[in-house]
Amino acid sequence: MIDYKLSSKYIFPLLVLFTAIAIASINPLEMAPYLLHQIGTVFMLVVLLVCLYKLGLSFASVCLYIGFLLIHIVGAHYLYSYVPYAEWTQSIFGFNLDQAMGWTRNMYDRLVHLAYGLFLYPFFYRIFQIWLPQLKASTLFLLVVQFVMATSLFYEWIEWLIAIGLSPEEAENYNGQQGDIWDAHKDMLLAMLGAMITGGLLYFNQKKS
Repeated sequence: MIDYKLSSKYIFPLLVLFTAIAIASINPLEMAPYLLHQIGTVFMLVVLLVCLYKLGLSFASVCLYIGFLLIHIVGAHYLYSYVPYAEWTQSIFGFNLDQAMGWTRNMYDRLVHLAYGLFLYPFFYRIFQIWLPQLKASTLFLLVVQFVMATSLFYEWIEWLIAIGLSPEEAENYNGQQGDIWDAHKDMLLAMLGAMITGGLLYFNQKKS
């Protein structure tokens, strides 16, 4: 039985999130783009707290939601395009991830969009499950995947609207496009694939139980 009651066990992951925000706020690469990205963090945190209180969420879905925000916060600190993950893998594991994979651009933004679908699927599923309790699990799966696709598109529109009001350099720093004209398409595809992976695993697990 999943416990959806608001409980003190949620305090620790929330404290981790607030601590990460505080640390990431110390000398970000550029303050203006960082603050723009953190507007989204604040909005998502408010949504999480409201849903946690009003609807009830499983501990796992809350942790995954916060995990996504943590990945996003790191990206915001480094403007996404400059997250030094390759240096981290070189220092910790002894190999450069970009060189090993043959990547010629910083791929951290791709990770964030993939994580959007992977980590937030359980949260979205819970919302639709409450809103439309009469639907079958397979229908809910398709609905959540479509929702992830639609919200990914909406986010890309927001990025575009913000970017056209900035200088070319500021727009590049905010968007993290890195010269890839298909950047938005690839980001949306990864979010969809992430949702399908998590949704598929949860769906087949439900069918077995």
